[in-house]
Amino acid sequence: MPTKVDLSSADLRELRESALGAADPLGVAAELADAVEAGRLADPDDAGYALLLAAEIAESRSKLDAALRYAERAIAASGTREDSQVAAARALRARILFRLGREDEAMAGLEPLRPLLTRYPDAAAYVSAALAVGGRNRIAEQWLTEAVRVALAERAASAEGSAEPASAEDAGLLFFLLQQRHRVRHALGLPHDGHDNLAERLETKLAGSTAAAAPVPADDLLFWPRAEFDRVVAQWPVLAESYGATWDEHRARLERELVRLAGAGRTGLTLLTGSAAGLSGYAGSDGDPTDPKTRAGYARRLAEGSGQLGWPPERNEACWCGSGNKYKKCCLPRSRG
Repeated sequence: MPTKVDLSSADLRELRESALGAADPLGVAAELADAVEAGRLADPDDAGYALLLAAEIAESRSKLDAALRYAERAIAASGTREDSQVAAARALRARILFRLGREDEAMAGLEPLRPLLTRYPDAAAYVSAALAVGGRNRIAEQWLTEAVRVALAERAASAEGSAEPASAEDAGLLFFLLQQRHRVRHALGLPHDGHDNLAERLETKLAGSTAAAAPVPADDLLFWPRAEFDRVVAQWPVLAESYGATWDEHRARLERELVRLAGAGRTGLTLLTGSAAGLSGYAGSDGDPTDPKTRAGYARRLAEGSGQLGWPPERNEACWCGSGNKYKKCCLPRSRG
């Protein structure tokens, strides 16, 4: 990261997009912390955000002691302010504590965040992610279920919200609670209940309303290694429209989508490695592997398992696509094509 007299909010947003792909991401994290310490932020209120970003970078490289220091500084920098960013920093601290084996401290830090599940749309994701790292998916399911009940009761009490939400936008924060609860219950192997069914109906409506505008479909992070890509397009030629006519096009589509998601503020991005046999098996004898719902379901199943590919690799590391070439000379330039 080039040293600047002042780092603006725009600079920090740009770093969020590019830091993990930098040659020395840990150096970026250290410079962010130094910028806060030296008062080199254009807006002093960005201190918590800069330190949160430093903590995320350090955690992604398994430098947990440094990540914990950055997270605690991010919380302290926020003073008495309470907002989604501060809550995210507290959840990140708990996640790091779990990874350090300090489970009691982690739970003590997460318990006060429970009321925020019905206040901030992203709280369901970062709280349940921390609990998942600690092997507490059942606790996450309990907390999310209670939050869904509260949100539904509040909706029913309002004059205009007594009916089932007509769309994800209509549901508001409730949609994010339902969605995250549905994912947690899937990871636990629990049978569908009424809330799961509502989550799926809203997700289906959302997918249908955004299909025309989305760069890629709902299974946008499904990656087919070269041999599997060849099998997929040979067995189901129509899928070339979704995944690319060639493997090079497939890799370029994925890289551009990952860059887009990172630019929108998404972190912890991973690719889901699929196989032709896996997709066929998920579809079953009565299913259609080319159906977008089938492929989206297969992607969700992969997302709950292991073997995901973290993104982005460092510039000089092997590329995520398995070509054997360095990332900076393989898929990184594809995002600009």
